[in-house]
Amino acid sequence: MVFHLVKKDFLLAKKYWIVMLVAAFVLPIFIHTRVDFITGGFLGFFISTLFIQYLLFNTVSMIEYKCKGAALLCATPYTRRAMVRAKYVFILAIFAGCYMLYSLSALAIPALAESLSASEVGLAVLILAVFFGTMIPVQYRYGYEKSKHIFMFILFLFPFVFPVMLKSMMQANRFELHDVIPLPQTVQGLFFGVLALLILGISMELSVRIYAKQSL
Repeated sequence: MVFHLVKKDFLLAKKYWIVMLVAAFVLPIFIHTRVDFITGGFLGFFISTLFIQYLLFNTVSMIEYKCKGAALLCATPYTRRAMVRAKYVFILAIFAGCYMLYSLSALAIPALAESLSASEVGLAVLILAVFFGTMIPVQYRYGYEKSKHIFMFILFLFPFVFPVMLKSMMQANRFELHDVIPLPQTVQGLFFGVLALLILGISMELSVRIYAKQSL
């Protein structure tokens, strides 16, 4: 049931597939070549993935809002819980696709796109889980029209604020994950990943409860 709902979301955004595929390959490289104070490819991968996830998710939300898609789906055997779960799976599927494309670019052009460590992948998942884990329940609570401006503003600030934060942390010699969590990178990645799934799980249950009370 969830698989078909996720497939539906990808089909709704099919007009942007080519653009997003190119962006997932080119944008991290572009950011990495322009931001020279960050070692590794984490920043380029994270910012490009955030934009791609948001644009695809926002596109699907906009189409469903205009076409009353949620109301129509509620008249089918699909439950509201399945509809909510599909949104979270959709976000995770986009992340997986962006990571695979970035990994391919890192193999093809290692001078311009550096491979990510397990801890960097886990950290990216964690930050994105916090962002979308907050955004999705808010959108279910207040609707697409009321919530889109808030997160669009936050997304606009991210490329300006986040690099500055990382730069200040590096200058203060505090941006070392191993110093914060003295564990091997693989274990760090698993820890961040489990924490991200926990956040998304809590967010999903909150979204289900909110959506169950909404009148469509």
